[in-house]
Amino acid sequence: MSLSKKIFNISNEDEFNSVALEVFEFQYKNIPIYKSYVDLLKIEKNKISNYKEIPFLPVQFFKEHNVISNNLTVEKTFLSSGTTQKNRSKHLVHNIKLYEKSFNLGFEYFYGNPNEWTVLALLPSYLEQGDSSLIYMVNDFIQNSKSSDSNYIKLNLNSFKNIIKNLKNKKVLLIGVSYALLELSELDSFDIGNWIVMETGGMKGRRKEIVREELHEKLKTAFNVDYIHSEYGMTELLSQAYSKKNGLFQTPPWMKLIVRDFEDPYSIAKINNSGGINIIDLANIYSCSFIETKDIGREITKGEVEILGRFDQSEVRGCNLLSF
Repeated sequence: MSLSKKIFNISNEDEFNSVALEVFEFQYKNIPIYKSYVDLLKIEKNKISNYKEIPFLPVQFFKEHNVISNNLTVEKTFLSSGTTQKNRSKHLVHNIKLYEKSFNLGFEYFYGNPNEWTVLALLPSYLEQGDSSLIYMVNDFIQNSKSSDSNYIKLNLNSFKNIIKNLKNKKVLLIGVSYALLELSELDSFDIGNWIVMETGGMKGRRKEIVREELHEKLKTAFNVDYIHSEYGMTELLSQAYSKKNGLFQTPPWMKLIVRDFEDPYSIAKINNSGGINIIDLANIYSCSFIETKDIGREITKGEVEILGRFDQSEVRGCNLLSF
C-alpha cells in the first residue's frame, strides 16, 4: 500500500505511530530545510521510535523557505493572511487532490458527507486577499453541495433574514470568520433552527480580540443555538481539527494536536497544563507533517485540546484562534 493510502487508513494509535515514523523518514530524506533543521538539533534520528519524539519544524520556516520535497512540481500555492506579500507564509502544495481528499474525509469524520449540507460562507477578508486554503476548501464544499442554495453570503440583514426563511429547517452549515459572524450577530437576533454555526477564528484586525468563550456566548445568544462549532486550520496544513462545543478540538485519525511543555519544548505537557501546540498532519506528506506552532493550548482529556491563544509577540494569524 502506498504511503498516501496508509495515511487515510489509520484506525489506531499503533498504525498512526508506524505511518508517522515512515512519513518522518521520507521527509527527512527529501525536504532539504527539514533535514537541515533536524541535523542542527543533533537528534539521533535512528533512535526515534515514537511520533512524540519526532522534531517539529517551527511554523515561521514557511515564510522564509520553500518547504517541499525535492524535485516536485507545485500545483498550488496557498498564502496566509497578511498585510503585505512579504510577511505571508506560503504553503507549496504538490498534489492538490491530496488536500481535497483530506478536507473532505476530515469533515465527513465529524459531520458526515459535506455534499449533504447547504453551506453558507461568511468569509469576506479571505475572499479579498485570495490564495487562501480555507477558501479553496469552502469553494469545494459549495460547488459539490447537492443544495443549490450553498453560496457565499454578505453582511446584509434583509438578505440574511430571507435566507433563514427559506432554509430554517434545512441541514445548513454557516461557516464564517469570527469578526464577520460577530458583526452579523449584532444586526439582530435570529432563530436559525437546527443550523450549525462554525467560526474559523480570528478578528484579523477588524475588531478587538476577545476570548473564544466570550465570542461563543455572544453568537449563541444572537443565533439561538446551544453550541458554536469551531474549525482549526492553518495555511501550512492540509487537515483541520474541529470543535463541536466548548472550544474543545478533536482531530481526524491522521492528525494530532500535541501540547509541548513551556519549560522544555521537547517534552509533552501534562493533561490540563497549558503549553505550545505542535501539530502532526500526515496528509501533508510532500511538505512538512510535523509543525511547531505559536499557538497555546492545553489537553483537557485525551484527544481533546483547548486552544487558548498565542505566544506574546507572535504576529496575529488570520485563520485559527482568538487571543486571551
